[in-house]
Amino acid sequence: MLIETANSEIEEKIQILNSLKNSEYLSTLSDAVDAITDALKNGHRIFLAGNGGSAADAQHFAGEIVGRFMMERKGLPAMSLCVDPSVMTCIGNDYGYDEVFARQLEGLGQKGDVFIGISTSGNSENIIRAIKKADEIGITTVAFLGKGGGKIKDLVKYPLIVPSNSTPRIQEIHTFTVHMICEAVEKNIFG
Repeated sequence: MLIETANSEIEEKIQILNSLKNSEYLSTLSDAVDAITDALKNGHRIFLAGNGGSAADAQHFAGEIVGRFMMERKGLPAMSLCVDPSVMTCIGNDYGYDEVFARQLEGLGQKGDVFIGISTSGNSENIIRAIKKADEIGITTVAFLGKGGGKIKDLVKYPLIVPSNSTPRIQEIHTFTVHMICEAVEKNIFG
């Protein structure tokens, strides 16, 4: 049973990856990498957010940018907006959970920064509100999405939509994309 399931999941992932070759996804990814690189080169920060497993992905992404991915280099400024329970519960209690990321961007973000929202459904209200707040401030927006992109695809400058309805496959491709971005940004900045 396990072998059959594994083979099926591997085949599904291969099909998704093959669909990304020479696609709009890669073109948008290239543009997003350029925007992230430019922001970091110009002293700006990267903010990330997601819910559930996507919150963990946001933390992973921030860690790779601040720490290192593949090369020894100085740390770069990136922050997951999901990591401070005091801030999250304060904002959630006073303004509602839908505002937890927008309120943080309002307090921390500046024009020229980049906000990366992660939502497998493309319909997470707190990510939608954060994108709208980022636009008000002049923060460039990127979103990792699935399931057709949902409402977010039309709100964000760089929508990276994984062509799948399977949350696990979407999350796996998101992680793959995080690694591609980290490698490209390191090469762009540090050679």
